[in-house]
Amino acid sequence: MAAQNEMQITNTKFNGVDVEHVMNLIGGIEKDNERSKFQFRLSNQWVDGGLNRSRIKEYYAECREDVARTKAFIVDADEPAVSGGGDSAPNPMEWVLHSLVSCLTSTMVYHAAVQGIEIRSVQSSLTGDMDVRGMLGLSEEVRKGYSHVQVRMLVDSDENAATLKELALFSPVYDIISRSLQVEFVLETC
Repeated sequence: MAAQNEMQITNTKFNGVDVEHVMNLIGGIEKDNERSKFQFRLSNQWVDGGLNRSRIKEYYAECREDVARTKAFIVDADEPAVSGGGDSAPNPMEWVLHSLVSCLTSTMVYHAAVQGIEIRSVQSSLTGDMDVRGMLGLSEEVRKGYSHVQVRMLVDSDENAATLKELALFSPVYDIISRSLQVEFVLETC
């Protein structure tokens, strides 16, 4: 997120981002690479049927456990009625799309703010194509997850689309989804 253009910070909020705070974070990491190691966590419990609930609170950042977040976020996931679920919350595949677009948006807005690029609005729509035969075990040739994801983003800014897209693509969730990664999966019974 290093600023390509030097800018005078007179008001620390730009695009709703506290630029001075972000620049201090970047400066601290540049001085001490250990401060770049973050760890996000959640715990999850199955409730019933397709419904399960995650609790998100603790995380590690800048060489210490966070103490600022005093209240946990509670997030549910369920399955749609067509899958026999209660349809009381987005399903995990929908949460993946939400994670992707929210990260692309925030990443672009933060990078733009640091560079002094004004963003007036962002609107997005996503589609994820999936053949459920893979997930259901009906075909070994069919991928279990999305085969294609399309992100359509409309940004109101004086900056050109290519530059804004380049800023958005610093998104860590985009990196995870577009490149894949190994996941450590531990299953225990009680």
